[in-house]
Amino acid sequence: MSQPLLFLIQRHLRRTGMPPTRFGRMVVGDPRFVHDLRRGREARPATVRRVQAWIAQHDEAAR
Repeated sequence: MSQPLLFLIQRHLRRTGMPPTRFGRMVVGDPRFVHDLRRGREARPATVRRVQAWIAQHDEAAR
């Protein structure tokens, strides 16, 4: 489950230039979130939905 999520996050980070620690802190309150996903952490389904919704909202706002 985390691989597609990690891909989505990394794509967002590249597009926005946002540091992974800031993303994790803003979205889930954990500055190590992206780092932990890269190391194999599995996100809960509710967290996946939360991240996807946050990215969709901010991508839409950027357009």
